[in-house]
Amino acid sequence: MTDEMPSRESMEFDVVIVGAGPAGLAAAIHLKQRSPELGVVVVEKGSEVGAHILSGAVIDPIGLDRLLPEWRSEDTPIKTKVTDDRFYFLAEARGLRLPNFMMPPLMSNHGNYIVSLGNVCRWLATKAEALGVEIYPGFAATEVLFENGAVVGVATGDMGIAKDGKPRGDFTRGMELRAKYTVFGEGARGSLTKTLVDRFKLNAGRGHQKYGLGVKELWQLAPDRFEPGLVRHTMGWPLPNRAGGGSWLYHFDDHLLSVGFVTHLNYENPTLSPFEEFQRFKTHPDIRGTFEGGKRLSYGARAITEGGYQSVPKLTFPGGALIGCAAGFVNVPRIKGSHNAMKTGMMAADAAYDAVVAGREGDRLEEYQTAYENSWV
Repeated sequence: MTDEMPSRESMEFDVVIVGAGPAGLAAAIHLKQRSPELGVVVVEKGSEVGAHILSGAVIDPIGLDRLLPEWRSEDTPIKTKVTDDRFYFLAEARGLRLPNFMMPPLMSNHGNYIVSLGNVCRWLATKAEALGVEIYPGFAATEVLFENGAVVGVATGDMGIAKDGKPRGDFTRGMELRAKYTVFGEGARGSLTKTLVDRFKLNAGRGHQKYGLGVKELWQLAPDRFEPGLVRHTMGWPLPNRAGGGSWLYHFDDHLLSVGFVTHLNYENPTLSPFEEFQRFKTHPDIRGTFEGGKRLSYGARAITEGGYQSVPKLTFPGGALIGCAAGFVNVPRIKGSHNAMKTGMMAADAAYDAVVAGREGDRLEEYQTAYENSWV
């Protein structure tokens, strides 16, 4: 098939960013904050920015405060401050609330906000585009481009391929997006990130990443069931002893509830179904009343990185870097990671900017690795 393929067209940029999540958009915005003249493009596999952002999110605003310090004075989708923080251990017939003073301080959500992370990303995208960032939704980066051992960009996928692998009449060749530096913010277990980790042995001497599966629903609650700013987390039932995980219920915005259930993917029973465990969870006597009179609006699922600090790979390689969940920056005890995603995007942007201005191409952005190791991330 390769012999029949026409050559790809290509476009040149200073920095290509893969993934329009919090990390990728923060990197794009910060690059333009450093220099409006830089050529920056973001490719996003979703049909629109935010289409694949399924997280039920309580965010620590520390990352956003660094990126856009004036955001609190603007009209943003970040409106609901956490007002009540509760943690429960569930048995089959009842739940035991654990007093807040017994919980580690890092699990407190005081000062945090409940958001639709998809809407936050859409808002960040408008900020990026206003600064001159090009964003291409609906284009999945399917191949990493290498030259002389360094990453020199990515290629988007070909369209119009028949089942036999040959081009159909509507065939369209993918595009090469070439750059001095390419930053990967694909999220958990991205296909290009796996290629890079293997090729450059980025996890040598480090723990392998670990994963969970989060199943989420968005509900419109009846007014008498809605408690704005309430954050509830549970552990225990319905999962058996040899399976780990837990739930979240976040009340936010206009009578909305983000409810979800995470199952760690090291469970031993091969017949366990994370989706069915989530549906059982909703029938618990302490939980089911929340949904009375409500309406489910949407649902989805996504992988979550759970390895923590010891599973973060080396972040840099010749010509690029990993940011956000591509590198596994979820803070598991805090059950959040968007603040780390934004901060790592900004740190990678600083290193890429300095390298481009210095006339370097294809180097390892070691300044980013050093900045990460000395940061609050």
